[in-house]
Amino acid sequence: MAQVEATTERIVAADAETVFDTLADYSGTREKLLPEHFSEYEVREGGDGEGTLVHWKLQATSKRVRDCLLEVTEPTDGELVEKDRNSSMVTTWRVTPAGEGKSRVVVLTTWQGAGGVGGFFEKTFAPKGLARIYDALLAKLAAEVEK
Repeated sequence: MAQVEATTERIVAADAETVFDTLADYSGTREKLLPEHFSEYEVREGGDGEGTLVHWKLQATSKRVRDCLLEVTEPTDGELVEKDRNSSMVTTWRVTPAGEGKSRVVVLTTWQGAGGVGGFFEKTFAPKGLARIYDALLAKLAAEVEK
């Protein structure tokens, strides 16, 4: 099994604190940011950053649906980490200032991929598909905070 990584980023025309607070608002804004690949969204504990437990299903392909139960931590300022209790998947959101009134948002998702031929295809194609999904989420985030 090899580690698989998917990364995407976007510059958003809003300050880092506003962007981070919007991403960390699991009980309010966050659900509105999710593209159609996410379903069955439910906050089970908390709802604002650290200590949140949130559930969703992620349909990355027509055949692959992940049932995710994510524990949210904030290990450092400007960073949200979502660890899936149901798999090895970890998504890290980093929000940093990027000049006057702008922020850089970087999303990194890692997981332990399959071995063999299936693992080769997963490592080759899954990061691109997941990056497209997170690009759509970041576009919705930008639209929300740039109002």
